[in-house]
Amino acid sequence: MTGPRILAIESSCDETGVAVVVGGRRIEANQVATQVALHAATGGIVPEVAARQQLRWIIPTLAAALELADVGWDDLDAVAVTYGPGLIGSLLVGVNLAKAISVAHDLPLVGVNHIEGHIYANWLTEIADGPMPAEPEFPLLCLVVSGGHTQLVLMHDHGRYELLGQTVDDAAGEAFDKVGRLLELPYPGGPAISDAAVGATPTTRFPRARTKGRYDFSFSGLKTAVLREVTAYRERGEPIPVDGIAAAFEEAVVDALATKTVAAARDHGVAAVALGGGVAANRVLRATLDQRLRAEGLALLVPPPAWCTDNGAMIGAAAGYRYAAGDRADASLEAIPNLSLPWLAS
Repeated sequence: MTGPRILAIESSCDETGVAVVVGGRRIEANQVATQVALHAATGGIVPEVAARQQLRWIIPTLAAALELADVGWDDLDAVAVTYGPGLIGSLLVGVNLAKAISVAHDLPLVGVNHIEGHIYANWLTEIADGPMPAEPEFPLLCLVVSGGHTQLVLMHDHGRYELLGQTVDDAAGEAFDKVGRLLELPYPGGPAISDAAVGATPTTRFPRARTKGRYDFSFSGLKTAVLREVTAYRERGEPIPVDGIAAAFEEAVVDALATKTVAAARDHGVAAVALGGGVAANRVLRATLDQRLRAEGLALLVPPPAWCTDNGAMIGAAAGYRYAAGDRADASLEAIPNLSLPWLAS
């Protein structure tokens, strides 16, 4: 496959990712150092700790990616980096390294939005030879669900995004983590709740929030409903049916995400929906969306679970298309914790 070979760096939160991606699609290396075990001790991410771990792991991860791809600096066409949104301390580690590499090795610099990276994970492949899988077609509806974001995005073309809906309070992944703590499950809450819910019968039907925006989401009330359910069992002195409550919670989150996504897909005449973000690895969400979209004659695009969580390859994919469009950054590139995609006027 031809196209720019890009070194891509992702350090927006608690994963240190470095990848080498060709043409915005083919992965030559995708190395990730995770901090999950470290943050499990505190039940959540401590920003300062996350930033210090980024400093610890960024150079070893970079070296491992270059070695795996078997490339040197002269083999690269550009360096790309996530510059937001995310934790400022973590972002600065990646941004400063990318700028240093750009200057030291005379490589063009490409800044990438983290959310855009999650969307572009759907363009990735590890196929080295032979025909490449077809690219997603536009318009494309994208559901991005992670610890910090829950957004429905209509992608009209590369770099052209329309925000249809988003959470008005907690992100879906944030709700999973908070409910995981309520149920005294291990961190991170998303995988723990999903594992607990396997084969369990929901104990109740939690309410689905009504939002003012047709495609908006709300999970704060659901979190409160779980708290009340847990409190009621405790006040009665009864054992808490953790698995059943986990199943009921997961069912409610997935139903809300799937219902609004299918409605948006139907309303906007897309042929497919692309799923991205850490919560996209959830088995029930993937299966439910696939089933409901198939019933509408629509396709679901979803990356392998390893490409749903934060990684450098997704940044390299987005950077490949930005590089082709002539997008370049320079030494003035700054980390922006609350960075938004460049939305089209709706």
